[in-house]
Amino acid sequence: MIEQNVSLKPYNTFGLNVQAKLMARVHSIPSLQEVLADIKLKNEERFILGGGSNLLLTKNIDGLVIKNELLGIALIKETDDFFFVQSGAGVVWHELVMHCIAHGYAGIENLSLIPGNVGAAPMQNIGAYGVELKDVFHSLEAVEMTTGKVETFLATDCEFGYRESVFKRKLKGQFIISSVTLRLSKKPNFNTSYGAIEEELELLGISSPTLKDVSQAVINIRQSKLPDPKVLGNSGSFFKNPVVATALYEELKAKHPTIPGYPAGDETKLAAGWLIEQCGWKGKVVGNTGSHAKQALVLVNYGNATGVEIFNLSEQIMQSVYDTFGVQLEREVNVY
Repeated sequence: MIEQNVSLKPYNTFGLNVQAKLMARVHSIPSLQEVLADIKLKNEERFILGGGSNLLLTKNIDGLVIKNELLGIALIKETDDFFFVQSGAGVVWHELVMHCIAHGYAGIENLSLIPGNVGAAPMQNIGAYGVELKDVFHSLEAVEMTTGKVETFLATDCEFGYRESVFKRKLKGQFIISSVTLRLSKKPNFNTSYGAIEEELELLGISSPTLKDVSQAVINIRQSKLPDPKVLGNSGSFFKNPVVATALYEELKAKHPTIPGYPAGDETKLAAGWLIEQCGWKGKVVGNTGSHAKQALVLVNYGNATGVEIFNLSEQIMQSVYDTFGVQLEREVNVY
């Protein structure tokens, strides 16, 4: 059924009250193919919506929103070392993480509590605390929007980068991801050195952690730093951590001795939150929006912000960081 004049406020984590002219909820690949083939809808702009967690809506959508609600989690294969777990793209990411932990499937415990749905995970190559989706990715299935044909993409096809994939670049807007298959370990290889995971485990009195313990440590850290979108509208990290030439990092370090930097191949990754904080934005309120008091990377909606207002704030922050450090920030969120 096609719904008309739908408010998207409940469907984006910024809580922005924009309207969609039309919306179709799809629960299976045949229902998705039926919507794509509908001759009455062929001239409508198509907008794919999952969990709405990495999205800044700056205007109404004068077209068809396709709400991806493809569910289901299944163990489809196992070997001596790995479990292969397939999830529908409409499954909430954290629910998949909890399912895998409950069944002893290791590899995504560090990605606990990342907002959004499974379908967005490969698009963004989501990552946290030293782990990226590409580390456990096996394949995905996606429906080609013009033909309705289902295609399979392996890791090399996805061209994963830092918060990047082929679906954000040359294949943008051409496919709807329907399912994702992960290759998860039977023997956990915990990555607890990144961030404050080891410290949190110590606070919990845990020296030999389980999958659930590592997950809980990550959850505790995230909840201490990041606002709950159900309470305060946000999309998590709004900006990517910039990667710069190591020579530039050394120049910056000479001027700013406390600037953090992390090896990234031949280059160096900077902490966007640190750069933003040094420019005085952390905790600053501008109209109905602002940078969060506990994490400068997070832009928030204090209740009545528009997408344009949040976008304008991001422009000011980017200009401020560039003027101060000569570093160009890039948005992690998708702007419409």
